[in-house]
Amino acid sequence: MLRMPIDRFEAAVVEAIESIPEDILEHLENIAITVDDEPSAEELEELGMAEDDLLFGLYQGVPLTERGAIPQGELPDRIVIYRLPLLEACTNRRELMREIRDTVIHEVGHYFGFDEHELP
Repeated sequence: MLRMPIDRFEAAVVEAIESIPEDILEHLENIAITVDDEPSAEELEELGMAEDDLLFGLYQGVPLTERGAIPQGELPDRIVIYRLPLLEACTNRRELMREIRDTVIHEVGHYFGFDEHELP
């Protein structure tokens, strides 16, 4: 398994977020992007995944396309990037950086209302 200190991994996630074009970033509101080691068994079960399946990221919230016109004091949406599955799946730093960026963009796509089959 590839190794990377948590602070460097978190910095890579920030770098991935900052690589998103400004005209898209300006529409991200009321959302937290965090890093966890790995998904819980309950999260995997909810998604219909086996415990040994690799999940790189997860969007939790109400996509923009499903929100009402007037905000109702909703909790922030959340994107979680899972560190250990990404480290397990990647063989070198370049691949890891690409997968982190792809995962961040994929989960941001869910925030904007894109379904799984519409995202890379």
